[in-house]
Amino acid sequence: MIKILTDSTADLTPELVEKYQIERIPLYVFFGEECFRDGVDFTHEEFWEKLKTTDVFPRTAQPSPADFMEVYRRLLDEGHEILFIGIGSTISGTISSALIAQKEFPGAPIEVVDSYSLSMGIGLLCIHAGEMVARGMKLKEVAEELRKMVPRIRVSFIVDSLDYLYKGGRLSKTQAVLGNVLNIHPRIAMAEGRLFAAEKIRGKRRAMKALIDWATGEPEKIDPLMISAAHCDAEEEVEEVAETLRGMGVAKEVVLTKAGAVISSHCGPGTVGILYLAKED
Repeated sequence: MIKILTDSTADLTPELVEKYQIERIPLYVFFGEECFRDGVDFTHEEFWEKLKTTDVFPRTAQPSPADFMEVYRRLLDEGHEILFIGIGSTISGTISSALIAQKEFPGAPIEVVDSYSLSMGIGLLCIHAGEMVARGMKLKEVAEELRKMVPRIRVSFIVDSLDYLYKGGRLSKTQAVLGNVLNIHPRIAMAEGRLFAAEKIRGKRRAMKALIDWATGEPEKIDPLMISAAHCDAEEEVEEVAETLRGMGVAKEVVLTKAGAVISSHCGPGTVGILYLAKED
C-alpha cells in the first residue's frame, strides 16, 4: 500500500490528513536557541502569538537525513511503499535530506517529489496523490503525474505588514518603513519555486481585491477539484475570501487552511493567500 508522506509545511487540515491517511515529518523552528518541532510542539495560534510578542526572528531548519531514515524504516517495515512530497528545494533543504535518506534503502519502493512550492501548494499535490492512489495507480505512475503537475501550482499571498519581509532579509529597513507609512501591501507570488513581489498595492482592501482578481481572472483555468484560502492569524479576512470564491463557483471545494511556520515567519500575521492547481493547457 502506498503511504503519502509530506512535511509539516504542507498546511493540510486534519480532515484531509485523515481522509488520505497522510503522514507528516516536522521541520524545526528556532527562536534564538529555543528549538521547536513545527506542528508538534506548538499550534498555529501559539506560533502566531510568539511571532507577535518576540523580537527574535524565527528560522527554520529541515529534518535531517536521520529523521527521514527513521520514518522510512518504520513505514517499510509496516509494508508500505513511500511517496514523499516536500517543500520546494529552492526554499528548504528538506528534499535534499529526503533524497540522502532514500539512498540508504537501495531498491526500496520510495519516491521523492519536489513540489517547488510551499503550504497548500504541497497540500494540493498530496490530495491529488491520494485520489490517484485510491484509483489504484502504481507508485511510480503517481510520482510521474505529480511531477507533471508541479509547474501548474499557483500561489499568491497578501502581506499585512512589511516588518516580517524586512526581518527575513527580503526588504531593506528603508523599504519596510516607507512601505508601511504608505500602507503598501505586496502581493507575493511564486515562480520556479521562488517568492517575489508581483504587485505593490496601497490599502489592504484593494490588495485583497487584487488577490481575488488574480485567482479568478480566468476561472476556467482552475482545476475544479479544490482551491485553498490560507491565512496567518487573519480568520475574518480569509473567510471573506473563501465566501467570494465559493460564490463564484471556481472549484468543487474551497478549503480554509492555516499557514504554518515558513509562510508565517516570512510574511507575518495578517497574511492571506490563495493556492490552486491550474488545468493542463
